[in-house]
Amino acid sequence: MSKTCLICTDFTDGLERLTEFVPDLAQSNLTHVIFFHSVSLEKQGQVPREDSRAIKEAEAKLGSAILLGLPEGVKVSVEVYAGNPVEGVKRILDKYHVDLVIVGTPIRSGWKETIFGSTSTGIAKLTESPILIIRPQLISTYTREELSLRCQHLLRYLLIPYDDGENSHYCVKRLKEHVEGFPETTIKKCMLLTVVEEVRRSKELTESKMSQAQAKLAEVQKQLEGVALEVNTEVREGDPIAETLKAALHSDISAIVIASDYQTNPLDWTVSSFANDILHRSWYPVLLFSPKR
Repeated sequence: MSKTCLICTDFTDGLERLTEFVPDLAQSNLTHVIFFHSVSLEKQGQVPREDSRAIKEAEAKLGSAILLGLPEGVKVSVEVYAGNPVEGVKRILDKYHVDLVIVGTPIRSGWKETIFGSTSTGIAKLTESPILIIRPQLISTYTREELSLRCQHLLRYLLIPYDDGENSHYCVKRLKEHVEGFPETTIKKCMLLTVVEEVRRSKELTESKMSQAQAKLAEVQKQLEGVALEVNTEVREGDPIAETLKAALHSDISAIVIASDYQTNPLDWTVSSFANDILHRSWYPVLLFSPKR
């Protein structure tokens, strides 16, 4: 999406595979890729200590990316910390200016977490930078050739569910800011989608709402076309989650874009919402914006 990318991996999410594809990620406009892993503290008696052996093994595993023939102007950093992974990410965010964070959903607790894992939720509270969430079940199925192409076109075509609410406005605002700030962006196209829930026993009211939604999408389309994006719009009738996932299936999208505030209330992420449901149910990569308040 932009210049510096932080990739957080716990070695069960498949994201460590990306160490082999830094030259491909560079084609997605990334010039600095930071790989991060957190090692659990080793308990000896009552005093937790750093597991120096585990740290060295992780550094060696992630450091293989540095040994590759990197394109000119592309840099790789490896950061391995002992202790709480969220605290480690905070130190990295303080050390580097990060434009995009990539995280996975942990296999060991993927279906037990209400959304996408406590570590990822903690990261969302630390930064306004977009977070790309990729399921390990997806990335682990790619062949090397497929993963190479996926990295080259990381965020080429974005699906933006739009309901004219605060979160939708924020998604559009951040996307415009990015394209204006990075004219060389690899984001080329986006789809604006509004899903109107059926009003029982009132076909006329449903049709009226769909017409109003199309008019609103046309306004937003003009805004995004003003920053040289190719934009198409669609209004559907039905369940918002189901129709959004169907649209992703048939439109060859790279990621679904959502926004949700995980900054203020630590319990907000346990409440059912459109964003939470997409994070929980989507097999597609999800690009999350979490605004600070």
